[in-house]
Amino acid sequence: MNESGTEPAAEQGTGTVLLDLAERGGALLATLTVSNPERLNILDSRVLEAFEERLAQIGEVGNLGVVVLQGGGGRAFIGGADIRELAQLDPATARAFISAVHRVCAGLRALPVPVIAKISGYCLGAGLEVAASCDLRVAAEHSQFGMPEVQLGFPSVVEAALLPQLIGWGRTKELVYAGRSFMAREVAAWGLVERVVSRRELDGAVEEWVSAILRAGPRAIRLQKELIRQWESLPLEQAIEAGIETFGRAYESDEPRERTRQFLDRRRE
Repeated sequence: MNESGTEPAAEQGTGTVLLDLAERGGALLATLTVSNPERLNILDSRVLEAFEERLAQIGEVGNLGVVVLQGGGGRAFIGGADIRELAQLDPATARAFISAVHRVCAGLRALPVPVIAKISGYCLGAGLEVAASCDLRVAAEHSQFGMPEVQLGFPSVVEAALLPQLIGWGRTKELVYAGRSFMAREVAAWGLVERVVSRRELDGAVEEWVSAILRAGPRAIRLQKELIRQWESLPLEQAIEAGIETFGRAYESDEPRERTRQFLDRRRE
């Protein structure tokens, strides 16, 4: 069984991660699809390896503008880690497996542009850690979120450490201690996802964010993501100083001057 509690229909090792690159006004939209739909897009060693390979590919795209991460088939974003594989681990292989999960999450966070998690269906365990590693999250209202690891005999780890910043310590403890699932609108009230929409509105909601990001200054977007990563770990005064330095760096290119002139010209029309 996977972390949703349902029995998968396919054998281990059939999943992969697909990458699609689409040109959008001079920039590229990268869509990553975790594709293991018969098993709710669960993460086994093969899928994790493919995930890392795709992230490495994306990192080499010079005109990358934004990334969308989704699950294949519509029933799940990522239903968790592969319970069959977890059942066979020992201390050494357990460290290796969870380190691979961390590398995927860290790779998403390290991408130079925003990553949007498009969530439809189950988002559990390692899948929730992957979602937490994205910059923005939109969920279809039927989606379910949970951290069931303790019910299976091991704690929630690696990028579960991001949860207190997103939802506070109390909600984090409820997720990781109780191991129960919550619906999308519940976790949206906590701050775990930014938007909840109907299933049919999900594509449009993602497109709104994609379009807004691609309309922005591409260098400004990259500087903003870099700065946000610093804000996550710096004390307030240092975070402000980092912002001052980043603002100065923005003017090392012509992007601010060109875009402010365009704005002023439109005002005069």
